[in-house]
Amino acid sequence: MRGVSLSRLGDLSEAELLALVLPRYAVTGSPELVVAPGDDAAVLAGLGADVVATTDTMVRGIDWRDDWSSGEQVGRKLVAQNLADIEAMGGRPVALLVALLADPQTEVAWVLDLADGIAAAALEARVVVAGGDLSSAPPGVVVVAVTALGTLDGRPPVLRSGARPGDVLAVRGSLGFSGAGLALLQAGEITGQATAAASLLAWHRAPRVEPGVGAGAAAAGASALIDISDGLVRDVGRIASASGVRIDLDGNALLEIVASTPLGVVLGEDEGLRQVLAGGEEHSLVGCFPGPLPPGWTSIGRVLDGTGVTLDGAPQPLAGWDHFAP
Repeated sequence: MRGVSLSRLGDLSEAELLALVLPRYAVTGSPELVVAPGDDAAVLAGLGADVVATTDTMVRGIDWRDDWSSGEQVGRKLVAQNLADIEAMGGRPVALLVALLADPQTEVAWVLDLADGIAAAALEARVVVAGGDLSSAPPGVVVVAVTALGTLDGRPPVLRSGARPGDVLAVRGSLGFSGAGLALLQAGEITGQATAAASLLAWHRAPRVEPGVGAGAAAAGASALIDISDGLVRDVGRIASASGVRIDLDGNALLEIVASTPLGVVLGEDEGLRQVLAGGEEHSLVGCFPGPLPPGWTSIGRVLDGTGVTLDGAPQPLAGWDHFAP
């Protein structure tokens, strides 16, 4: 390879860029990867009869800002989005495909930082980066997409449509942290304790997904699962709609979460509760359980007859993120 300038993508050929990026993904290698990146397609073994597939895309200026997030953090967040979707089906993530569309003036260092973030998140989740695609884009445009593949390991999928009256609604992980971190960035100043604020900012920039949480919930008898990508009310509303039930959120349980986490310290009770209800990009799992909750899950509501989402019986307006809302 000729002398490479680590300046802009336009300084490199596609082959030269791949020669820099692919070794970063090679550290995620797995016995399930039969044919590694470099051919027309990857070959995976051992996924079983039922394959779970999902994809997510992030666009510079819409899903992240370069002055708020590093390439490494963007990579981690994109992997988390995909892993959470596989986990929310009760599946086990196995492999990732990465596509990058970028303005040739994009800094090579940023692309390598992105690859490092994707590889680090993949290693933590025990999944392999199996390949992907590169393409140029118009001036200023950078788009990154990940497709995740997983397996159900012989179990049936856990669907949004399985909730039944009498089920307990529970969460595994945080609520409102990512939305709170975004609110702090948008405000341009951080109030409250610096350490508490830092944890909220870190979660917004690079949320994490606990490996195996979805499969564990499925094994424990979860009737429905979803990950919080667009806000608690909006996402549990999707379970309510698909299952033909009403989901009643427990205000005291949610306020306890606010009071016992950095949300209360940094935002206070009212704004903290608003982020719990409407904050997106959290990627924690919410599930419905007909029996005792498995360890690590916290009850935050119940499934009842009716429709929609209520908070202590009061109907809740649709809140959260919508890609095409004005």
